[in-house]
Amino acid sequence: MLEGLPPNNAAHVMRLTCDEATARRVADIIVETFDPAETAAAAFEDEGANPRQDWRPGQWTVEAYFGQAPDEAQIRDLVACAAGPAAAAALSFARIETRDWVASSLAGLRSVRAGRFLLHGGHDRAAARANDIGIEIEAALAFGTGHHGSTRGCLLALDRLAKRKRPMAILDVGTGSGVLAIAAAKRFRRPVQAGDIDPIAVAAASANARQNGVARLVRPVVAKGLGHPALQAGAPYDLVFANILARPLRKLAPAIAALLAEDGEIILSGLLGCDVAGVVSAYRAQGLALTWRLDIEGWATLMMRRGAARG
Repeated sequence: MLEGLPPNNAAHVMRLTCDEATARRVADIIVETFDPAETAAAAFEDEGANPRQDWRPGQWTVEAYFGQAPDEAQIRDLVACAAGPAAAAALSFARIETRDWVASSLAGLRSVRAGRFLLHGGHDRAAARANDIGIEIEAALAFGTGHHGSTRGCLLALDRLAKRKRPMAILDVGTGSGVLAIAAAKRFRRPVQAGDIDPIAVAAASANARQNGVARLVRPVVAKGLGHPALQAGAPYDLVFANILARPLRKLAPAIAALLAEDGEIILSGLLGCDVAGVVSAYRAQGLALTWRLDIEGWATLMMRRGAARG
């Protein structure tokens, strides 16, 4: 798993050796908390590659890279909340020489399956089967690759929705690497509007759309919220993705609902379990009902639509 863009001149690293679930949880919380232009995290199975006496099967390593010296006490507190005090106590911090950490972590970026969708790097194209919808994302553009539980949850929600509905107008709010917009464009062969507040993310999403042959359908724009003319022009939307964080999800609820078609649906993620009630309440206030929930590695994905009974 690799999440985040490489920080400029990264000279600081945090490491933790642990089990897979803890590794993923720690990498996820680092990515969700820190500026992706300054911090990145990789979690990968050691697979005996390091000739250490204490290596054991199933052992994973988390590495987080920082452009500036990190606040070690803050990070230990954060990891303690996400993965427990033992993980926090086991963290190590060091200075490193500037290096291409993306390339060195590429081997840890494995293909990920979510229903019919298969996310993979260029090194793993052979993993695709005949009926797969392949989405190729290179490690250098790998934040939001599906290795993160919230992105994978959204893809599984999309796969579920596609079995009963073919949305015509689709919006991806906070597109990140563009994975969800690309998946929807490839599944439905429809244009997908996409926006992100971060110009680096928009550039990455555009490059990924070209790589996947959907540049004509996915043209991300730099947008704060939903105010960009391109996003407004595509309304009303039959389907809206918003895989961001709980606070902006709550704040954007009225704006998202205003652009939603009368029978439109939304797929929301980027939520810890404790965030779900507040987010559901914000969207219920806009006339939407929860129809489905999925939890992966501590991250919740929600499907909601207007006036629907839970199903």
